[in-house]
Amino acid sequence: MNEYVALTLDLAGTFVFALTGALVAVRKRLDIFGTLVLACATGLGGGLLRDVLIGDVPPPGLTDWRYLLAAALAGVATFLWHPLVARWENIVLTLDAAGLALFCVNGAVKASELGLSVVPAALLGMITAVGGGMVRDVLANRVPVVLEAGTGWYAVPALTGATLAATGHHYGWSTLLVLAPGMVVCFGWRILSMRRGWTPLPARGIG
Repeated sequence: MNEYVALTLDLAGTFVFALTGALVAVRKRLDIFGTLVLACATGLGGGLLRDVLIGDVPPPGLTDWRYLLAAALAGVATFLWHPLVARWENIVLTLDAAGLALFCVNGAVKASELGLSVVPAALLGMITAVGGGMVRDVLANRVPVVLEAGTGWYAVPALTGATLAATGHHYGWSTLLVLAPGMVVCFGWRILSMRRGWTPLPARGIG
């Protein structure tokens, strides 16, 4: 995949996820520093974890100023104009679904480019997509969205999108065919699950 396309996907996903992290921080009444920490952890966490696992160290998320800038801008904007961002929560949730789609595909392709087969590349794509949100929720002292029942499908759409992207890259499909199916499936599944209330079945209570 073209390096500029990959960079654009990464930066867009970083900014979008950082917005959701900053919004959680503001709702927890954190100060500007805390907001920036949550924004950067959410925006960069999944990509950093992926890069460490595949040996791309030091990770670009730490060495390339554009990643930190994208996350920081999202954090500052949310802190300063959080009432406006909060009123746009449906838009933020839609952007979060878009970030999920961007990161799962980009993470899978990056892993595949380093020679990993379809299954591990798909798993790394999923980790890229959900890792930042899990770090955010742990720092905010709440059950991670990806693990909580009743929040709609999250990790499974990411894994499905990553699998499609890893498969396409493995068989040498064109860039469009590698990126588009996984993004569309992941984004569409996540949006439909939120709007129609589709959720995985929770564990039954004991006793």
